[in-house]
Amino acid sequence: MGFIRKLYLIRHCQATGQEPDSLLTKQGMVQADMLAKFLLDKGITRIVSSPFARAVESIRPLATKLSLDIELNDDLAERKLAGVVLEDWYSELRRSFDDFDVRLPGGESNSEAMMRGKAALDHILGYPDSNIAVVTHGNLLVLLLRLFDEVYGFENWAALSNPDVFEVTIEDKGTSVERIWPMSEDCP
Repeated sequence: MGFIRKLYLIRHCQATGQEPDSLLTKQGMVQADMLAKFLLDKGITRIVSSPFARAVESIRPLATKLSLDIELNDDLAERKLAGVVLEDWYSELRRSFDDFDVRLPGGESNSEAMMRGKAALDHILGYPDSNIAVVTHGNLLVLLLRLFDEVYGFENWAALSNPDVFEVTIEDKGTSVERIWPMSEDCP
């Protein structure tokens, strides 16, 4: 049997806003504690996070329980759809998944964000850790998943929860992706 690695790709918990310094809501803080309990037995030996406050706060309880540092990686920051407020950002986001090269003024295309995310994963996977938690944001999370399976797109983004967790298993015989966050009613 060959070497097996697991990446836990995580979307942050519920936050107060979309700005880089937006913190978690009270419910988001409860979710962060639940996330820590959920991930505690996954054998995680490394945590890498977007530098945005909501991502760091989402994984801090797990880092504390495991006595691990949280490494910050700017390439895991959320994709910037546009540099201006959009009247219909939802339609523009959908359009960006139809054409990965669409770039709105002051924004980043899905292709550009995907390459940035790939650079982050290449860096993360350049170390020997077997089980790594990677904390990011909804749009970038779907683009990271798409690196492993092209089926991921806008509908997957629309179906994400806060938080959300996908387990990516990388082994000799191939790579598999599974959504593992419990979507039951007892999760806030």
